[in-house]
Amino acid sequence: MSATAEIKPISPSTAVSQLDQLKKFTRVVADTGDIDSIKEFAPQDATTNPSLILKAAQMPAYQRLMDKAIADGKKSGATGQALLSEIVDDLLVAFGTEILKIVPGRVSTETDASLSFDADALVEKAHKFIALYKANGIPRERILIKIATTWEGIQAAKVLQKEGINCNMTLLFSLAQAVACAEAGAKLISPFVGRILDWYKAKTGKDYAAAEDPGVVSVREIYAYYKKFGHSTEVMGASFRNVGEILELAGCDLLTISPNLLAELKKSTQPVERKLNPETAKNSSIERLKLDEKIFRFQFNENAMATEKTAEGIRVFAADTVKLQQFIAARL
Repeated sequence: MSATAEIKPISPSTAVSQLDQLKKFTRVVADTGDIDSIKEFAPQDATTNPSLILKAAQMPAYQRLMDKAIADGKKSGATGQALLSEIVDDLLVAFGTEILKIVPGRVSTETDASLSFDADALVEKAHKFIALYKANGIPRERILIKIATTWEGIQAAKVLQKEGINCNMTLLFSLAQAVACAEAGAKLISPFVGRILDWYKAKTGKDYAAAEDPGVVSVREIYAYYKKFGHSTEVMGASFRNVGEILELAGCDLLTISPNLLAELKKSTQPVERKLNPETAKNSSIERLKLDEKIFRFQFNENAMATEKTAEGIRVFAADTVKLQQFIAARL
């Protein structure tokens, strides 16, 4: 080509989407129970929760999974409330198994929120999920057990991680929760960006630019702490309200994103800049926290946002589990 030859701009058809740019330095995870959405966006992993499964279970496309879960539950011989609980567990694993046929990585399956303050029961539920997945030919390495980040949930994770059962600590809103999870050896944490923003907007009446978004700031702090002090626990930003929050956390270990926001990222070809980097984080001025149960409980209690949003999240997930059981009962 001559020196005077015109350089043609990249055509829109060959431009790289924001989603594909993001995937270069962050593990993208689909936050949905809708299997068709997962196929569309080709994420590495997927996360589910009772609210998402309730929504998906009511879609005609997934009635076969509901029918199978009911049939499997009945085989247990349980009746009444025990039967409903059995079917819910079978349904969660049925969705997880289908999702793992699509994603190359892992799926997160959530424990019953009503168990959030019972470490022994959480361990038992995790064992049951792992056994159900094993019966479906799924190894434990592809499963993340989601547990609410209460003190009891963290103790359950500590036990499970020692057994080689990986945990995703959810409903996490504070540095104290994050540090306790890392010290317990949790595989992964899911700080809830959007719900933190919701709380601050409700309290202040302010709108926040993405870079100053309180949820973004919280994840940035946790990420810096982990990298500075050498914690191997993975950080997965979750519960996003807008694409701006996602782009401000580009470079985070993982980001779990709803289908509507994945679609926005896929449509845009604007450049994505890496915002979080482990080498930069290691040089941050954050101080180490020393935690035991008493200090954890006090620091958690001192954080009104974290206390309120964790409690609210547990209530909502517990309520949606009840709604899912009622939906199943109507089918029975």
